[in-house]
Amino acid sequence: MTPIRLASADDAPAVLSLVARFHEEYGIAADDAHREAALMPLLEGSPHGAVWLFGPARAPLGYMIVSFTWSIELGGMDAFLDEIYVRPSVRGRGIATQALHALSVSLRDGGVKAIHLEVDRENEATHRLYARDGYKLRDRYCLMSRWL
Repeated sequence: MTPIRLASADDAPAVLSLVARFHEEYGIAADDAHREAALMPLLEGSPHGAVWLFGPARAPLGYMIVSFTWSIELGGMDAFLDEIYVRPSVRGRGIATQALHALSVSLRDGGVKAIHLEVDRENEATHRLYARDGYKLRDRYCLMSRWL
């Protein structure tokens, strides 16, 4: 089983490096200053979200970032899996599946009612990854956003 652990401010260099790789791979336009400003509150203990690292402490294999919200429909706190990244050199070994399962257990034990995520409609491999951990499409719903 791939261990996961909450990241802290001490992990900032490793997390920032992994996030930069993810953003580069997926064409997300953000610079280092933007990433640092977005991540540091989470690494410093913000109640709005958290970062989990998985794999060896000295050389993490990847990370997951979760933000927390409240749902009347679900009866309490829910979470949004904002990002998950596994180093390309270790993909295909079940690491993401194990990390997602460990995250689900941790959040459930912490009182979270559901985890939501966004996935590229065309990425069937990622759909299968999430389905293995019990994620399902919600046919009545679609994600809409308004940038402020």
